[in-house]
Amino acid sequence: MARYTGPKCKLARREGTDLFLKSGVKPLENKCKFTVPPGGIKGERRQRLSDYGLQLREKQKLRRMYGVLERQFGNYYEEAARKHGRTGETMLQLLERRLDNVVFRAGFAKSRDMARQLVTHGHFTVNGKKVDIPSYRVSENDIVEVVAKSRDMTPFVVAQAEIGERIVPAWLEVVSDQMRILVHTLPVRAQIDTQVQEQLIVEFYSK
Repeated sequence: MARYTGPKCKLARREGTDLFLKSGVKPLENKCKFTVPPGGIKGERRQRLSDYGLQLREKQKLRRMYGVLERQFGNYYEEAARKHGRTGETMLQLLERRLDNVVFRAGFAKSRDMARQLVTHGHFTVNGKKVDIPSYRVSENDIVEVVAKSRDMTPFVVAQAEIGERIVPAWLEVVSDQMRILVHTLPVRAQIDTQVQEQLIVEFYSK
């Protein structure tokens, strides 16, 4: 399945919430009418979803937020199910630890799509080694840094000037003058502000 490249508002309207897919720190509420899904059916006339439909929508919402393909998302669930602890929370933790998400959360990119592109183009190192894989999973005490020759590029100049406009989760620390991200610990559910009911996703895959 190819990565979706169509209108971002269409996906947000389908899920009825901002998925933070477009560049910018401001939500899309003024541009996308979340109560009107694709096709133009008004909010109060939305078809009532079955339990399966609710589970599917929650799964699609989370998958689209992190920009993960269907098979890849299923692999995250399977890995989480093999680990100890709550499967849903573990899956969220695995998604949060993606390098492209860390770059986004730190404010070095204005969307996860932008972060994915910056990582793919080789603008970041992890513990001194260049990493160009967006799904690379950071670990506790890792140091993520913008490579020296990339720091004068417009996206990073802008990011450095705007650091502080977005709240950085407690498990990360941004050293703005060095364009560095410190991973102090692994994220726990209380530190992940993703608005999703992960238990519905667990129920979806448990059928």
